[in-house]
Amino acid sequence: MPPSLALPSPASLPARCDRDFVRRAIALLEGDGRRSADTHLVNPVFPGLPGISIYLKDESTHPTGSLKHRLARSLFLYGICNGAIREGTPLVEASSGSTAVSEAYFAHLLGLPFVAVMPRSTSRQKVAAIERFGGRCHYVDDPAAIYDEAMRVAAETGGHYLDQFTHAERATDWRGNNNIAESIFSQMQAETHPVPRWVVMSAGTGGTSATIGRYIRYRNFDTRLLVVDVEYSAFFDAYTSGDRTARCPRGSRIEGVGRPRVEPSFLPDVIDHMIKLPDAASIAAMHVLSERLFRRVGGSTGANFVGLCFLAAAMLEAGEQGSLVSLICDSGDRYASTYYDAAWLRENDIDIEAYRPGIEALLDHGDTGLFKSAPVGEAGGPARAATAG
Repeated sequence: MPPSLALPSPASLPARCDRDFVRRAIALLEGDGRRSADTHLVNPVFPGLPGISIYLKDESTHPTGSLKHRLARSLFLYGICNGAIREGTPLVEASSGSTAVSEAYFAHLLGLPFVAVMPRSTSRQKVAAIERFGGRCHYVDDPAAIYDEAMRVAAETGGHYLDQFTHAERATDWRGNNNIAESIFSQMQAETHPVPRWVVMSAGTGGTSATIGRYIRYRNFDTRLLVVDVEYSAFFDAYTSGDRTARCPRGSRIEGVGRPRVEPSFLPDVIDHMIKLPDAASIAAMHVLSERLFRRVGGSTGANFVGLCFLAAAMLEAGEQGSLVSLICDSGDRYASTYYDAAWLRENDIDIEAYRPGIEALLDHGDTGLFKSAPVGEAGGPARAATAG
Protein backbone atom coordinates (compact mmCIF):
# COMPACT_ATOMS: atom_id res chain seq x y z
CA MET A 1 0.00 0.00 0.00
CA PRO A 2 1.46 3.36 -0.96
CA PRO A 3 2.12 5.79 1.91
CA SER A 4 -0.62 8.34 2.59
CA LEU A 5 1.94 11.15 2.86
CA ALA A 6 4.65 11.93 0.36
CA LEU A 7 8.17 12.50 1.63
CA PRO A 8 9.05 16.20 1.87
CA SER A 9 11.24 17.69 -0.80
CA PRO A 10 14.74 18.94 0.18
CA ALA A 11 13.73 22.24 -1.44
CA SER A 12 11.41 22.85 1.53
CA LEU A 13 14.32 23.36 3.95
CA PRO A 14 14.42 26.94 5.30
CA ALA A 15 17.17 29.36 4.43
CA ARG A 16 19.88 29.97 7.07
CA CYS A 17 19.62 33.75 7.09
CA ASP A 18 18.31 33.95 10.65
CA ARG A 19 21.02 31.64 12.00
CA ASP A 20 23.57 33.74 10.14
CA PHE A 21 22.42 36.71 12.22
CA VAL A 22 22.68 34.63 15.40
CA ARG A 23 26.26 33.62 14.62
CA ARG A 24 27.30 37.19 13.84
CA ALA A 25 25.57 38.56 16.93
CA ILE A 26 27.04 35.98 19.31
CA ALA A 27 30.52 36.59 17.92
CA LEU A 28 30.15 40.34 18.48
CA LEU A 29 28.88 39.86 22.04
CA GLU A 30 31.63 37.37 22.87
CA GLY A 31 34.21 39.79 21.54
CA ASP A 32 32.89 42.52 23.81
CA GLY A 33 32.97 40.07 26.72
CA ARG A 34 36.61 39.20 26.16
CA ARG A 35 37.53 42.88 26.03
CA SER A 36 35.59 44.03 29.08
CA ALA A 37 34.49 41.17 31.33
CA ASP A 38 36.84 41.77 34.26
CA THR A 39 37.19 44.96 36.27
CA HIS A 40 39.55 46.26 38.95
CA LEU A 41 39.17 45.38 42.64
CA VAL A 42 40.01 48.62 44.48
CA ASN A 43 41.38 48.39 48.04
CA PRO A 44 41.17 51.82 49.74
CA VAL A 45 42.81 52.04 53.17
CA PHE A 46 40.92 53.65 56.06
CA PRO A 47 42.98 54.31 59.22
CA GLY A 48 39.99 53.90 61.52
CA LEU A 49 39.40 50.29 60.41
CA PRO A 50 42.50 48.32 61.53
CA GLY A 51 42.29 44.67 60.55
CA ILE A 52 39.28 45.29 58.30
CA SER A 53 40.01 45.33 54.56
CA ILE A 54 37.53 47.07 52.26
CA TYR A 55 37.35 46.10 48.58
CA LEU A 56 35.28 47.74 45.85
CA LYS A 57 34.88 46.06 42.47
CA ASP A 58 34.93 48.94 40.01
CA GLU A 59 32.17 48.27 37.49
CA SER A 60 32.32 51.86 36.24
CA THR A 61 35.22 50.89 33.95
CA HIS A 62 33.00 48.88 31.59
CA PRO A 63 32.60 50.40 28.10
CA THR A 64 29.18 51.79 29.06
CA GLY A 65 30.30 52.91 32.50
CA SER A 66 28.33 50.71 34.89
CA LEU A 67 27.59 47.32 36.38
CA LYS A 68 24.64 47.06 33.98
CA HIS A 69 27.02 46.36 31.09
CA ARG A 70 27.22 42.75 32.33
CA LEU A 71 23.44 42.48 32.66
CA ALA A 72 22.77 43.99 29.23
CA ARG A 73 25.13 41.54 27.53
CA SER A 74 23.45 38.65 29.35
CA LEU A 75 19.98 39.86 28.38
CA PHE A 76 20.98 40.11 24.73
CA LEU A 77 22.51 36.62 24.77
CA TYR A 78 19.40 35.30 26.52
CA GLY A 79 17.07 36.89 23.97
CA ILE A 80 19.11 35.76 20.96
CA CYS A 81 19.60 32.18 22.13
CA ASN A 82 15.89 31.87 22.98
CA GLY A 83 14.95 33.07 19.49
CA ALA A 84 13.29 36.30 20.65
CA ILE A 85 15.89 38.64 19.11
CA ARG A 86 16.36 38.33 15.37
CA GLU A 87 17.79 40.52 12.67
CA GLY A 88 15.92 43.84 12.70
CA THR A 89 14.00 43.16 15.94
CA PRO A 90 13.11 46.43 17.74
CA LEU A 91 14.22 46.24 21.38
CA VAL A 92 12.41 47.90 24.29
CA GLU A 93 13.38 48.22 27.95
CA ALA A 94 11.90 49.71 31.11
CA SER A 95 14.85 51.44 32.77
CA SER A 96 15.79 54.42 34.92
CA GLY A 97 19.02 54.81 33.01
CA SER A 98 22.14 52.67 33.38
CA THR A 99 20.67 49.44 32.00
CA ALA A 100 19.23 51.37 29.07
CA VAL A 101 22.60 52.99 28.37
CA SER A 102 24.26 49.57 28.18
CA GLU A 103 21.42 48.08 26.12
CA ALA A 104 21.56 51.00 23.70
CA TYR A 105 25.28 50.24 23.24
CA PHE A 106 24.63 46.58 22.42
CA ALA A 107 21.69 47.40 20.16
CA HIS A 108 23.96 49.78 18.26
CA LEU A 109 26.65 47.07 18.09
CA LEU A 110 24.14 44.65 16.51
CA GLY A 111 22.38 47.24 14.34
CA LEU A 112 19.01 46.95 16.13
CA PRO A 113 16.59 49.78 17.02
CA PHE A 114 16.22 50.48 20.74
CA VAL A 115 13.66 52.34 22.88
CA ALA A 116 14.11 53.04 26.61
CA VAL A 117 10.92 53.65 28.59
CA MET A 118 11.91 55.70 31.64
CA PRO A 119 10.69 58.16 34.28
CA ARG A 120 10.80 61.76 33.14
CA SER A 121 13.07 62.53 36.12
CA THR A 122 15.98 60.41 34.79
CA SER A 123 19.27 62.33 34.79
CA ARG A 124 20.10 64.30 31.64
CA GLN A 125 23.52 62.64 31.43
CA LYS A 126 21.97 59.17 31.13
CA VAL A 127 19.49 60.33 28.51
CA ALA A 128 22.34 61.85 26.48
CA ALA A 129 24.31 58.58 26.71
CA ILE A 130 21.35 56.53 25.44
CA GLU A 131 20.81 58.89 22.54
CA ARG A 132 24.53 58.91 21.75
CA PHE A 133 24.26 55.18 21.00
CA GLY A 134 21.24 55.76 18.75
CA GLY A 135 18.58 54.81 21.30
CA ARG A 136 15.29 56.64 21.73
CA CYS A 137 13.90 57.71 25.13
CA HIS A 138 10.17 57.35 25.81
CA TYR A 139 9.09 59.11 29.02
CA VAL A 140 6.42 58.38 31.63
CA ASP A 141 5.40 60.60 34.55
CA ASP A 142 4.61 57.73 36.94
CA PRO A 143 7.67 55.49 37.57
CA ALA A 144 5.35 52.55 38.28
CA ALA A 145 3.95 52.82 34.73
CA ILE A 146 7.18 51.93 32.95
CA TYR A 147 6.47 48.19 32.85
CA ASP A 148 3.09 48.34 31.12
CA GLU A 149 4.24 51.13 28.82
CA ALA A 150 7.33 49.15 27.77
CA MET A 151 5.15 46.14 26.96
CA ARG A 152 2.78 48.38 24.99
CA VAL A 153 5.63 49.94 22.97
CA ALA A 154 7.10 46.50 22.24
CA ALA A 155 3.73 45.18 21.05
CA GLU A 156 3.10 48.29 18.96
CA THR A 157 6.47 48.02 17.19
CA GLY A 158 6.51 44.24 16.88
CA GLY A 159 9.57 44.27 19.09
CA HIS A 160 11.05 42.37 22.02
CA TYR A 161 10.69 43.61 25.62
CA LEU A 162 14.06 42.82 27.22
CA ASP A 163 12.45 43.01 30.71
CA GLN A 164 15.50 43.27 32.96
CA PHE A 165 13.36 43.02 36.09
CA THR A 166 12.12 39.53 35.23
CA HIS A 167 15.11 38.10 33.41
CA ALA A 168 18.08 39.46 35.39
CA GLU A 169 18.34 36.47 37.72
CA ARG A 170 17.98 33.87 34.97
CA ALA A 171 19.93 35.44 32.09
CA THR A 172 23.23 35.29 34.04
CA ASP A 173 24.91 31.94 34.70
CA TRP A 174 25.14 32.06 38.52
CA ARG A 175 27.40 28.98 38.69
CA GLY A 176 30.30 30.85 37.09
CA ASN A 177 31.16 31.58 33.45
CA ASN A 178 33.01 34.70 34.63
CA ASN A 179 30.00 36.22 36.35
CA ILE A 180 30.65 39.02 38.83
CA ALA A 181 30.70 36.73 41.87
CA GLU A 182 33.25 34.36 40.34
CA SER A 183 35.39 37.35 39.37
CA ILE A 184 35.31 38.77 42.92
CA PHE A 185 36.34 35.54 44.62
CA SER A 186 39.04 34.88 42.02
CA GLN A 187 40.56 38.33 42.53
CA MET A 188 40.47 37.91 46.32
CA GLN A 189 42.52 34.69 46.36
CA ALA A 190 45.89 36.26 47.25
CA GLU A 191 44.57 38.82 49.75
CA THR A 192 45.17 38.71 53.51
CA HIS A 193 41.57 37.67 54.10
CA PRO A 194 40.76 35.91 50.80
CA VAL A 195 37.24 34.81 51.74
CA PRO A 196 35.15 37.91 52.53
CA ARG A 197 33.15 37.99 55.73
CA TRP A 198 30.39 39.77 53.79
CA VAL A 199 29.58 40.93 50.28
CA VAL A 200 27.33 44.01 50.11
CA MET A 201 24.97 44.71 47.23
CA SER A 202 22.14 47.19 46.66
CA ALA A 203 18.96 45.95 44.97
CA GLY A 204 17.77 47.27 41.61
CA THR A 205 16.47 44.34 39.63
CA GLY A 206 17.69 42.01 42.36
CA GLY A 207 19.59 40.03 39.73
CA THR A 208 23.13 40.77 40.94
CA SER A 209 22.34 39.95 44.56
CA ALA A 210 20.70 36.71 43.35
CA THR A 211 23.81 35.78 41.37
CA ILE A 212 26.14 36.55 44.29
CA GLY A 213 23.98 34.76 46.87
CA ARG A 214 23.62 31.66 44.73
CA TYR A 215 27.32 31.55 43.88
CA ILE A 216 28.32 31.82 47.57
CA ARG A 217 26.17 28.79 48.34
CA TYR A 218 27.23 26.87 45.24
CA ARG A 219 30.92 27.27 46.13
CA ASN A 220 30.27 26.68 49.85
CA PHE A 221 32.03 29.88 50.94
CA ASP A 222 31.84 31.08 54.54
CA THR A 223 30.63 34.46 53.27
CA ARG A 224 27.34 36.20 53.91
CA LEU A 225 25.37 38.54 51.69
CA LEU A 226 24.07 41.90 52.92
CA VAL A 227 21.57 43.65 50.67
CA VAL A 228 20.90 47.35 51.20
CA ASP A 229 17.63 48.97 50.22
CA VAL A 230 16.93 52.67 49.83
CA GLU A 231 14.31 54.98 51.28
CA TYR A 232 11.59 54.66 48.64
CA SER A 233 11.55 50.99 47.70
CA ALA A 234 9.44 47.87 48.30
CA PHE A 235 12.26 45.32 48.66
CA PHE A 236 12.95 45.72 52.39
CA ASP A 237 9.28 45.50 53.33
CA ALA A 238 8.93 42.32 51.27
CA TYR A 239 12.03 40.85 52.89
CA THR A 240 10.82 41.51 56.44
CA SER A 241 7.19 40.53 55.87
CA GLY A 242 7.53 37.82 53.22
CA ASP A 243 4.87 39.64 51.19
CA ARG A 244 5.96 39.92 47.54
CA THR A 245 2.96 42.14 46.80
CA ALA A 246 4.49 44.98 48.87
CA ARG A 247 4.41 48.35 47.12
CA CYS A 248 6.03 51.76 47.60
CA PRO A 249 3.88 54.75 46.56
CA ARG A 250 6.73 56.76 45.03
CA GLY A 251 9.82 56.02 42.99
CA SER A 252 13.36 55.78 44.33
CA ARG A 253 15.53 58.90 44.36
CA ILE A 254 18.67 56.75 44.12
CA GLU A 255 18.82 55.93 40.42
CA GLY A 256 19.40 52.30 39.56
CA VAL A 257 18.36 50.85 42.94
CA GLY A 258 15.09 50.62 44.83
CA ARG A 259 11.82 49.73 43.12
CA PRO A 260 8.14 50.62 43.73
CA ARG A 261 7.27 46.92 43.50
CA VAL A 262 9.06 43.64 44.29
CA GLU A 263 10.70 42.57 41.05
CA PRO A 264 10.63 38.91 39.93
CA SER A 265 14.45 38.76 40.01
CA PHE A 266 14.61 39.67 43.72
CA LEU A 267 15.28 36.43 45.61
CA PRO A 268 15.10 37.04 49.38
CA ASP A 269 15.98 33.45 50.29
CA VAL A 270 19.61 33.87 49.17
CA ILE A 271 20.07 37.02 51.31
CA ASP A 272 21.54 36.70 54.82
CA HIS A 273 20.81 40.21 56.11
CA MET A 274 19.09 43.33 54.81
CA ILE A 275 19.06 46.99 55.85
CA LYS A 276 17.09 50.02 54.68
CA LEU A 277 18.88 53.38 54.38
CA PRO A 278 17.84 57.03 54.30
CA ASP A 279 18.70 58.58 50.93
CA ALA A 280 20.70 61.29 52.69
CA ALA A 281 23.00 58.62 54.18
CA SER A 282 23.59 57.03 50.75
CA ILE A 283 24.38 60.38 49.14
CA ALA A 284 26.60 61.46 52.06
CA ALA A 285 28.57 58.21 51.74
CA MET A 286 28.84 58.78 47.98
CA HIS A 287 30.45 62.17 48.61
CA VAL A 288 32.84 60.82 51.27
CA LEU A 289 33.96 57.89 49.13
CA SER A 290 34.37 60.06 46.03
CA GLU A 291 36.78 62.35 47.87
CA ARG A 292 38.87 59.39 49.02
CA LEU A 293 38.98 57.72 45.62
CA PHE A 294 39.73 61.08 43.91
CA ARG A 295 36.84 60.57 41.47
CA ARG A 296 33.09 60.63 41.59
CA VAL A 297 30.91 57.58 42.20
CA GLY A 298 27.13 57.30 41.97
CA GLY A 299 24.33 57.10 44.52
CA SER A 300 23.93 53.32 44.41
CA THR A 301 27.64 53.03 45.24
CA GLY A 302 26.97 55.35 48.18
CA ALA A 303 24.27 52.96 49.42
CA ASN A 304 26.70 50.05 49.07
CA PHE A 305 29.31 51.99 51.02
CA VAL A 306 26.91 52.70 53.90
CA GLY A 307 26.37 48.94 54.05
CA LEU A 308 30.13 48.40 54.26
CA CYS A 309 30.41 51.00 57.03
CA PHE A 310 27.50 49.37 58.90
CA LEU A 311 29.33 46.02 58.84
CA ALA A 312 32.73 47.53 59.64
CA ALA A 313 31.25 49.26 62.70
CA ALA A 314 29.75 45.95 63.87
CA MET A 315 33.11 44.19 63.36
CA LEU A 316 34.97 46.90 65.30
CA GLU A 317 32.51 46.61 68.16
CA ALA A 318 33.03 42.84 68.23
CA GLY A 319 36.83 43.03 67.86
CA GLU A 320 36.71 41.10 64.60
CA GLN A 321 38.96 41.24 61.54
CA GLY A 322 38.38 40.25 57.92
CA SER A 323 37.45 41.55 54.48
CA LEU A 324 34.32 43.21 53.16
CA VAL A 325 33.51 43.53 49.45
CA SER A 326 31.06 45.65 47.48
CA LEU A 327 30.76 47.38 44.10
CA ILE A 328 31.32 50.72 42.47
CA CYS A 329 28.21 50.51 40.32
CA ASP A 330 28.76 53.51 38.05
CA SER A 331 30.51 56.84 37.68
CA GLY A 332 29.27 59.89 39.54
CA ASP A 333 29.74 62.00 36.43
CA ARG A 334 26.21 60.96 35.44
CA TYR A 335 24.83 62.76 38.49
CA ALA A 336 26.47 66.16 38.21
CA SER A 337 23.06 67.84 37.99
CA THR A 338 21.52 65.89 40.88
CA TYR A 339 23.49 64.27 43.74
CA TYR A 340 26.48 66.57 43.29
CA ASP A 341 24.36 69.71 42.94
CA ALA A 342 23.81 71.54 46.24
CA ALA A 343 20.66 73.22 44.89
CA TRP A 344 19.16 69.86 43.90
CA LEU A 345 19.87 68.46 47.36
CA ARG A 346 18.12 71.44 49.00
CA GLU A 347 15.11 71.16 46.68
CA ASN A 348 14.76 67.49 47.61
CA ASP A 349 15.26 68.13 51.35
CA ILE A 350 18.36 65.93 51.52
CA ASP A 351 20.78 66.93 54.29
CA ILE A 352 23.99 64.96 53.81
CA GLU A 353 25.65 66.74 56.74
CA ALA A 354 23.47 64.71 59.10
CA TYR A 355 25.52 61.63 58.12
CA ARG A 356 28.77 62.77 56.55
CA PRO A 357 30.71 63.59 59.79
CA GLY A 358 29.76 60.24 61.35
CA ILE A 359 30.91 58.28 58.29
CA GLU A 360 34.20 60.17 58.23
CA ALA A 361 34.69 59.59 61.98
CA LEU A 362 34.31 55.85 61.47
CA LEU A 363 36.75 55.71 58.55
CA ASP A 364 39.38 57.95 60.17
CA HIS A 365 39.08 57.19 63.89
CA GLY A 366 37.03 54.01 64.28
CA ASP A 367 34.19 55.98 65.90
CA THR A 368 31.06 53.85 65.55
CA GLY A 369 28.73 56.43 67.12
CA LEU A 370 26.69 57.14 63.98
CA PHE A 371 25.71 53.50 63.72
CA LYS A 372 24.51 53.45 67.33
CA SER A 373 22.54 56.70 67.11
CA ALA A 374 19.19 54.85 67.19
CA PRO A 375 18.29 51.24 67.98
CA VAL A 376 18.13 48.93 64.99
CA GLY A 377 14.58 48.82 63.64
CA GLU A 378 13.67 52.33 64.73
CA ALA A 379 13.54 55.49 62.64
CA GLY A 380 16.18 58.17 63.03
CA GLY A 381 19.40 56.18 62.67
CA PRO A 382 21.39 55.47 59.52
CA ALA A 383 19.80 52.07 58.97
CA ARG A 384 16.88 49.80 59.79
CA ALA A 385 17.85 46.17 59.70
CA ALA A 386 16.39 42.70 59.42
CA THR A 387 18.01 39.29 59.54
CA ALA A 388 17.00 36.28 57.50
CA GLY A 389 15.25 33.52 59.39
